[in-house]
Amino acid sequence: MLWVIIKGGPVMIPIILGSILGLAIIIEKLWMLFSMRMDYQKFVNEVIAKVQARRFEQAIETCSKNPRHPLAVVLKTGVEKRHVPPAELERILERVGNSQIKNLERYIGGLISIIGIEPLLGFLGTITGLIRAFMAWEKAGTSITVSALAGGIYEAMITTAAGLIIAVPYYLICNYIISRIKYISYELSDSSMRLVEVLSESKK
Repeated sequence: MLWVIIKGGPVMIPIILGSILGLAIIIEKLWMLFSMRMDYQKFVNEVIAKVQARRFEQAIETCSKNPRHPLAVVLKTGVEKRHVPPAELERILERVGNSQIKNLERYIGGLISIIGIEPLLGFLGTITGLIRAFMAWEKAGTSITVSALAGGIYEAMITTAAGLIIAVPYYLICNYIISRIKYISYELSDSSMRLVEVLSESKK
């Protein structure tokens, strides 16, 4: 592996640094999503049932058992602010939900940038490698040998391969992470509306 990196030339340095940073973001996001795994419908139905029974403290306690989950945070806020008028409560829950989604989306922009830059760095390595090869050819003239061209060709091929090898799996994982965040966002919106409706009915 070290031999391959050396043959890839100086462009391999930003490619490797980008891959390490991207991997750190992916691990952090996957760990966050994994720690949030739960049966959303069961959890929401349990909280809503307790609110309908006017057991508000029990509903808050149920949410407190999942202090890091965005859905629990939003529902807990809704129950605690149950005395607020419905229209204002909707705005409060929307702000809290947006804040939770913003936290989930942290560093996603950086990961997307890395995915886009890695292949470009690979193509840059291709150009610099070919320049090296042609410079060696020009210097050697008619006495050019394959070994004289090999250094530049190695750099061209290795950097292109490295950029694509990193970008393709990172792209797939990033799409998975984004889809999970979108699903959580949908659950937040839907559950918030259900809670507001139930609280409004309980006041009546």
